Amino acid sequence: MTALARSTPAIDCDGIGRLATGCLKLEIATYPKPGLVSPVDTGAHDDMDAAMMDRSADTLEPFFARLAEAGAAGAGMDRLRAIGIEAEVAMMAATGGVNTHRGAIFGMGLLCAAAGFHAQYGMPGTLGTIVAHRWGAEIVHGPVALHSHGSTVARRHASGGARMEAATGFPALYEIALPALAEGRRLTADAEAGRVHALMALIAAVEDTNLLYRGGLDGLAFARTEATDFLAAGSVGTDDWRPRAIAIHDAFTARRLSPGGCADLLAMALFAAVHDV
Repeated sequence: MTALARSTPAIDCDGIGRLATGCLKLEIATYPKPGLVSPVDTGAHDDMDAAMMDRSADTLEPFFARLAEAGAAGAGMDRLRAIGIEAEVAMMAATGGVNTHRGAIFGMGLLCAAAGFHAQYGMPGTLGTIVAHRWGAEIVHGPVALHSHGSTVARRHASGGARMEAATGFPALYEIALPALAEGRRLTADAEAGRVHALMALIAAVEDTNLLYRGGLDGLAFARTEATDFLAAGSVGTDDWRPRAIAIHDAFTARRLSPGGCADLLAMALFAAVHDV
């Protein structure tokens, strides 16, 4: 190597991909989660189970690694979007056409790209800050999937959804999910219970487009009230937290409500908790 050559840091993009998939699978394994799939039951979903979701997450691992590589290479949003589309095709092939992780491909994928960029260039700030700085404008002005649940909700309810969340640096991730994970650790030594606490905090505060799509404004209001009441009653810091959480899960399931956006944010928070320390 000559004196003029720039040394390139060793970036473990495969490790970033493994971590992202591991966080998705940790979210899947968590129970009870209102209306969501877990190894215990399928919640409000008739078309998927935990085994399918785990298979989907495993399928996405190499694509998360490629997104980290693209971020390290300084790629623009067009390149990241192309990899995301490939990931979605692979997901659909692995699940027989069921959308298990489209939202996670977008949100977690951007965090992986930001992790790669940070490892290469050492830009200060959180992964969310990097996403907003590097790709925020392209996210806002990029193409919209007209038939996705998120775009349908945006037209019905003027909701910003995942696009605005990403473009502004994932405020729900940093202002709600990560503080709630830390609070969960203070409430209990049970890591799974801590994840349930963080999810409830997200449901109570986030305008989840999956809830809006399935239940409209009434469904969103119901979900927020249930989660808020659970938190106000002591959350996972009480002896009876689990039966109370199961009752909420059953109520969501009966109403076919599933806070999939909040589940994605929980997995993303587990990822960011490692990278943003």
